[in-house]
This record gives sequence, structure tokens and C-alpha cells, in this order.
Amino acid sequence: MATVYPQAWERNVLPLAYEAEHHGVALDSPLVSDRDTLEHAYVYCEAITSAHSRTFSTATRLLPPEKRRAMRALYAFCRRSDDIVDSSDTSQKDAQARLSAWRQTVLSAESPADDLVALAWADTRLRYHIPAQYAEQLLDGVERDLYQKRYRTFEELAAYAYGVASTVGLMSMHIIGFAGEQAIPYAVELGVALQLTNILRDVAEDWNCGRLYLPLNELAAFGLTEDDLGRGVVDERWRVFLRFQIERNCRLYREARPGIALLHRDGRFAVAAASDLYCAILADIEAHDYDVFHRRAHVSGWGKLRRLPGIWWRAQGGRGGS
Repeated sequence: MATVYPQAWERNVLPLAYEAEHHGVALDSPLVSDRDTLEHAYVYCEAITSAHSRTFSTATRLLPPEKRRAMRALYAFCRRSDDIVDSSDTSQKDAQARLSAWRQTVLSAESPADDLVALAWADTRLRYHIPAQYAEQLLDGVERDLYQKRYRTFEELAAYAYGVASTVGLMSMHIIGFAGEQAIPYAVELGVALQLTNILRDVAEDWNCGRLYLPLNELAAFGLTEDDLGRGVVDERWRVFLRFQIERNCRLYREARPGIALLHRDGRFAVAAASDLYCAILADIEAHDYDVFHRRAHVSGWGKLRRLPGIWWRAQGGRGGS
């Protein structure tokens, strides 16, 4: 496997990942809960996943049952955290208070029997020895949305993406199983790649919420202004700009894929599917003339299904879809 040389943005976030892996503390005492209640909690998390992310639901369906439900508990934890911040009927002060209370609940060593998502997540953390500091970093990342609405540079944006997405990949590694710390940089890259795809797909939606995740210095370099985005202008400046963003995003996917070989064999297909199906969203953006203002880019159910055999074939033998 080729040596990976960190880029500038990676040098900013990799120490956070290694610190969490070395010093994050997982739950170290058995979770005491009624078995039926715990089962109901996992079923509830599966319903949340199915309702809110078809791609994640499709990818995790390729995992063994125990790992699949753990991944969906992780998704539900992340979704609840994000929803607290994004709730349109909550003031910033109230959102901050709710997020603080949620943080205390999900990081507690005690069984949160009164919250099904927190209960399933606590059981998952315990079973798979997930360092708590990764969850803390994710909560710090989603909290950032409460006070930061613009990002000056790609390095700033990548640090945000690490908090809200790479941390998810790092926690997922503990559920799937991984060969060692050499897998960490690949998980960080894949997380940033996935989040960048969300950002490019959701430009209009984020703009309507008062947020802009595209690097301001790069917009300026291509002659674009926030007014252009507000008007949903798709001209040659925008096409060239978005082509640049997509090329970088695709490069991150390519650079991350060898790390899939460092995962447990029974999880490689699922991660390769998540990577390839998300990357296909970028192709859909290109196929529709880079217009992310008037339609939401996606991959159809048939589009996902027809890609799976090829993804499976490439994932065999530890090639991870590369």
C-alpha cells in the first residue's frame, strides 16, 4: 500500500483523531437495561435511518446484522445531535441548552433508559469500545453550526468536516473492525469527502438556512459572490468553480479507498458502497449542468442497485473499490 503524505488540512485534524484514539475513554462498565427495551431502541434507530438516509440505509444493509444495527444506532445518535442544532423553532440559546443536555446524556456512563436513541448508542459504545472523545468531537462539530455560518478557506471547512463526518467514520471503524492506526488517515479523508459531497449537493438548502459552506476565498478566485449564489446563477464561472470542487472531492474519494482494505472483511463491501454511491452524486451534479440550485442531486434506487455488483467485485480481496 502506498505511503500517504498528509496535506495541509490533514495536518490540522489528524492529531485530533490520534488523540481521541489514544485517550478517549469508552464505557467501561456493563450497560444495565431491560432486553426488550434495548431491542426496541435498536428498532427505533433503524427506523430513523431508513426515514432520513436512503444511501446510508442501503450501505449498512450490506453488514452482518449485529454490526448493521450498531451502525444505525450511530446514525441515529448523529441525526439527533444534528437535529437539535437545525431545529427551526428553537433559538440559538435554547439549542445550545438542549445540545448541552444531550451531550451529558450520551456521554454518561449510566443507562439512559428514558431515551431510545441514547440507550442504543450507549450499548453500541460499550459493545464496540468506541472512544468517547470521538463522540465529543462530533458534538463540538455540530455545535459549530450555531455560531459559524461561513468558512474562509478549505482548511477551515475541512476542520468542520472532520468534526461532523470524519468522526463518524472513525467511530464506524470500531464497529466494523480495523487493522490498526494506519487506517485512521483514510477514515478521516473519506469522512471529509462524504461531507463535501453533502455540501455541494445542498448548496441551495444551506443557503436558505443562512449557511454557506463553500470556501469564500475560492468563490472569490473564480469571480463569484454570495449574491450570485443567492440568485442561483448557473453560468460559466459557476460551472468552472463547481468542476474544481468536484475534482478535489473525487480525488479525496480515490485517496481514501485503499484504507477500506484495512477494515474487517465483512464490512468492506458496505463502506465501499457508501463511498461509491456518494461519489455518484457528484456525477449526477455534472450530468445536470452543475445546477444544484433548482434540483437536489441524487442517485436513484435503480442507479444504486446496478452499481452494487461492481462495487462488490472491486471490494473483494481487500481492494476496497479502488
